[in-house]
Amino acid sequence: MFPGANADRDRADYAVVGAPLDVSTSFRPGARFGPRRLREFSEQFDDYDHHTGRQFTDLAVFDYGDIGPTADTDEYLTFLEGTVSDLADESVVPLLMGGEHTVTVAAVRALDPDVFVCLDAHLDLRESYAGDTLSHATVTRHALSVADRAVVLGARTGSEAEWDRATAADVTVVPPAEVPDWTPSLAGERAYLSVDIDAADPGFAPGTGTPEPFGLDPPTMHDTVRAVAPHAVGFDAVEVNDRDDGQAATLAAKLLRAFVFAHADGRAGD
Repeated sequence: MFPGANADRDRADYAVVGAPLDVSTSFRPGARFGPRRLREFSEQFDDYDHHTGRQFTDLAVFDYGDIGPTADTDEYLTFLEGTVSDLADESVVPLLMGGEHTVTVAAVRALDPDVFVCLDAHLDLRESYAGDTLSHATVTRHALSVADRAVVLGARTGSEAEWDRATAADVTVVPPAEVPDWTPSLAGERAYLSVDIDAADPGFAPGTGTPEPFGLDPPTMHDTVRAVAPHAVGFDAVEVNDRDDGQAATLAAKLLRAFVFAHADGRAGD
């Protein structure tokens, strides 16, 4: 169980859902271990959040457990989409723990946000990668088939075709150096927030499938998650693997908790 996620299903406001899909990883596999590692490395965290004055155990978080992948990625995403839809119908905010970034596609389809906000080193705007249209490198393009626009924070690499696609009016790319000064303009819009842990510089989070240097630092990611959370209908932390000593999982788990604290604080202020 994710530490502190002690609410009953019928009384939950948030649900942690493990999505250990690890099919299209193109460099270092191991994202299947992400949910397990987020649970493990969050055991050390204090329950109290001094930013909001709240206790995590008071925020009605339920651990749904893991939804194990099938051999067919499309079939798996359909099933995961149904799970997220069921949670949303019960007014429960889903918190996905990947798994590869492809799991985000299921959540976005289920929640139908106006804006897709993503912290990511990569643009993920490919139509396919290695012949796979459901690759982890296609996530933002799939999100744009649902959301009106996408904001990619911390992106610093992509193919020529992806950078061309990123010049369209429905895509905003904020390079790493500009993210600390970025302010979300989301008034009246429903956002979905996705954190690909490779948005962080690999010096902070080496345990990921496709590390990319010159990335974000943890305080910037923390501030960004807290700023977007009050506008969000769902969240995920993805692409954590088992190739480090827990740095990536610790950061991802802390960001998940930061999302819940900030979201709950914003909900209370409505």
